Order: sequence, then C-alpha cells, then structure tokens
Amino acid sequence: MTDELPTGDQPGGGEAGFSLTVLGCDGSYPGPRGACSGYLLRAAGFVIWMEAGSGTLANLQSHVSLADLGAVVVSHAHPDHWSDLAGLYVALRYFLGRQGLPVYAPEGLRGLMAGERPDGTFDWRVVSDGDSAQIGPLRWSWSRTDHPVETLAARVEAGGRALGYSADSGPGWRLASLGAGLTLALVEASLTTESEGTMPHLSARQAGAAAAEARAQRLVITHLPPSIDRLRARAEAEAACGAQVELAEVGKTWVV
Repeated sequence: MTDELPTGDQPGGGEAGFSLTVLGCDGSYPGPRGACSGYLLRAAGFVIWMEAGSGTLANLQSHVSLADLGAVVVSHAHPDHWSDLAGLYVALRYFLGRQGLPVYAPEGLRGLMAGERPDGTFDWRVVSDGDSAQIGPLRWSWSRTDHPVETLAARVEAGGRALGYSADSGPGWRLASLGAGLTLALVEASLTTESEGTMPHLSARQAGAAAAEARAQRLVITHLPPSIDRLRARAEAEAACGAQVELAEVGKTWVV
C-alpha cells in the first residue's frame, strides 16, 4: 500500500532528522510506575504514536495534545502493544469530537476493538509484510517478524536518517531485513541468554548480535520485562554488539 498524509510545518525534526521519545518500554506487562510498548515520533511538526501499550496514552499526553496526533502505527495484536487504543477512541469520539485519525496496523486488530463503533473516529489502514507508506514526512516500510501473530517490524526514514524497530520477534527474523544504513536500531530484548528459545522473543545477546549484523550505528534495547536485570541485559547486548548499548527509559528522547 502507499498512502500520503500532509506534512506538518512546525519544528520537530526537519532536515536534521526526527525524534523518538519513549512512552513505555516494559515487555509483555507493565511494572510499577511503568508502561508497555509505546513511542512518540516527531518530524517537522508531525506527530506519530507508534505502539499503544497499556500506560502509554497517559504518558503521551505529557508531551503532546491528543488533538495534535497525525497518525497511530501498531505492530501487532498483542494487548501490550495496542490496548490504549481503546482509551484514545473514547477521548476522540466523546470528548474531542475528532474523526478520521489514520491507524496503521495488521489485519485483524480492528476486530479486537470491542467498544469501537463504525463512526469514522479511526481511519483504519491495513498494512502487511513488504508494504510501505508515506506518513507525514516519514517514510515507513514493514517486514514481518518471527512472532505467533502477524507482527511488523518497521523502517522509518526522513532526511537521510533511518530508524529500525524490531517490534516483537524471535530469532527467525533478521534486523538486517530492514535494510542497510540504520541510524538507530530499537530492538526488543525480552530474554536472558539462559532463557533463549523459551518464548518467541529475542534475548539481549541476540539483540546485540542482530544490530551488529545490520551494522546499525546505535542500539537501544527495549521491551525488557520488569523482572529482568536491566544492567545485565545491557552488558549482554554490548558484548554481542561490540559497541555501547543504551536502555530505553520512559521519557528519554533520541534524535535519529
């Protein structure tokens, strides 16, 4: 598919790149004062909410108004990546009176939105493996990962910079599938080395190795379960990557 959305005209990325702000980074369930997967992308005044896991709608509003959202992008239909869409629907439909917000997601996610009516609040746009779309100033392309439901990793580009986001995946998918020249890789690291293979997720070691294979300039690991030792995970990722690795933290922002 190919879609065109208007580009904003306010500061927020421009030729120097675009920004990524973490709204939530807990894996599979939120820990105390935490939130599941959610990220805010801003470029040239255009605002995209990527992943809408539990707790991220509240954190989103610490940075932008819901009225300023340009689009929402969701990788797959597991609740820790989309459940706050229900709250967004209520806010837009009953309080802000807004219609037509584009939501890019795999087939089937809309059917899980039990409280949504076909009233045009969301403009659903189904994406799948190999699809691409221009969303504001950002060019998106998707690659299906190694996960039990259809899950889409994403390459996001603007101004010669590229973000590679793994979404959720086991080791049967390669970050390098998103192409060369990743300025920043945002990769899940749900497992320890000892627990590799117990769930369809990557360990921190595997995330580091994936970033090294893809020759990503920087690696940020995310989707760490609240029970995991985050510093140990970072050390395992760094050993496999051969370079410094950063941890996703709520509120932290990178310019891609």
